[in-house]
Amino acid sequence: MLNIPTQSFPAPSSQQRVSQSGRNKVALKPGHSLMDWIRFSKSGKDLTGLRGRLIEVTEEELQKHNKRDDCWTCIRGMVYNVTPYMDYHPGGEEELMKAAGIDGTDLFDQVHRWVNYESMLKECLVGRMATVIKAAVSPSQPALAPPTSLAPPTVKDSRPRYDWFQTDGSVHLVVYAKRKIPTSGFCVVNLVDGVLRLEVLPGKMSYMIHLRLAGEVEEAVTVHNAHSVGKIQVSMCKQVKGKWTSLGQSLEAHNTFLLKKDRAVYYHDCVLVSKTQMNHNTFMFRLQFPRGTVAYVPVGKHVYLKAQIQDTEVVRPYTPVDESLAEAAQQSPPESDLFLIIKIYPDGVLSSHLNSLNTGDHISVSGPEGSFSLRPLRDVTHLYLIAAGTGLTPMARLIRLAILEMETIRGIKLLFFNRQEKDILWRCELDKLAAAVQRFQVEYVLSEPGESWDGRRGRVDETLLRDFIQRPEDARCHVCVCGPTAFNDVAMGLLRQQGFSEEQLYAFQG
Repeated sequence: MLNIPTQSFPAPSSQQRVSQSGRNKVALKPGHSLMDWIRFSKSGKDLTGLRGRLIEVTEEELQKHNKRDDCWTCIRGMVYNVTPYMDYHPGGEEELMKAAGIDGTDLFDQVHRWVNYESMLKECLVGRMATVIKAAVSPSQPALAPPTSLAPPTVKDSRPRYDWFQTDGSVHLVVYAKRKIPTSGFCVVNLVDGVLRLEVLPGKMSYMIHLRLAGEVEEAVTVHNAHSVGKIQVSMCKQVKGKWTSLGQSLEAHNTFLLKKDRAVYYHDCVLVSKTQMNHNTFMFRLQFPRGTVAYVPVGKHVYLKAQIQDTEVVRPYTPVDESLAEAAQQSPPESDLFLIIKIYPDGVLSSHLNSLNTGDHISVSGPEGSFSLRPLRDVTHLYLIAAGTGLTPMARLIRLAILEMETIRGIKLLFFNRQEKDILWRCELDKLAAAVQRFQVEYVLSEPGESWDGRRGRVDETLLRDFIQRPEDARCHVCVCGPTAFNDVAMGLLRQQGFSEEQLYAFQG
């Protein structure tokens, strides 16, 4: 389950999660799934109304097409007729109509910049926006010069910087992030055929080092983080001993500091190492990053999985977990491999594809994404986690982190909703963890319990939440929620009614 913007083209039952600010999905009509859209778009029908012609679209022309039955929008200079897609859009026509007749690039980037809209909407392409050439300033009306009497204020340079040093047998790149960094680090390193790509991810920003190295190095890369001073050191072994006169040649985007949303999503070619069944419809996938890659996904972040299905690029977000919850009470280094809990839906386009993969098959995986921040948890004394189904996934590593590194948190409680006993993920491990760690408690709630079930029954409601959340007078509480959209809406509304502020709540919505 994921803390990310809602996906633009998901299967009706996909496992997506969005941030609190993201929009919700709506129920799609039968026959309007992602796969139905793929089939419809490839049916040969004229989806633009232009009989295959591409035109140049002026701003005035774009503005004319702003109705439900005649809706054009512009994304990154290209205009699409999204009218045929209205009934297939999981966010509903209301969301599409926000960009009707205008440039919708900013709206698109706010919630699903990672989606390959060119692939999904290629049959809806109307043409390119016309280039507007602004008139030059008349000599008789010179541009006003800025005032020279006031000096610009001094602004502290917050950009990271880098340096390097070497020995005869090794070369070391050092990045100074100019801020404290998580103990897990927040960088992704790729070394392929002598090209080094290092992306540092402080908050919403992205700092890039991109170089063709001056000499040949071994593929093995080590990364050391000095957490308190914000220093990251990448070390490599030279294949041939000797001194380099430079670190290497700058490539595209080298030494740039941008908003992360402005940088294209980068994918790694990962290999499926194993697939382990967790219950009747859910599996643990273990993926291995390519040699020369060091990537650790911080708590609360997610990755995108991408596959080409029926000539269409399909992308889904998933939140990594640790290999085992039992390790949550142990101080052990994180695995370099990626572990994902994925529920297989009969009509899920990507989940069905993943289920068909065999050990050794490849899948494209992005680096860490997402806006979740641990900052609100710094002074929390009581952490409450409310999850439904595979909504457990973002909670799993949050539990481990809270146990190991957040000593101020006196109580960690998980309220876990499922339909039936067979649906409960990691039940044995959750119970073992609760028995081993006094600060952690877990309660289960079933909406369709069997006769032998003696635990809580029902759905999320005011009584359940009041019984679950105890608020001592000196408590500083924080609540995280993750489940289907309707579940999250009800839970968040009830929590607000109980007096929780927006700063005390976080929803990984779906």
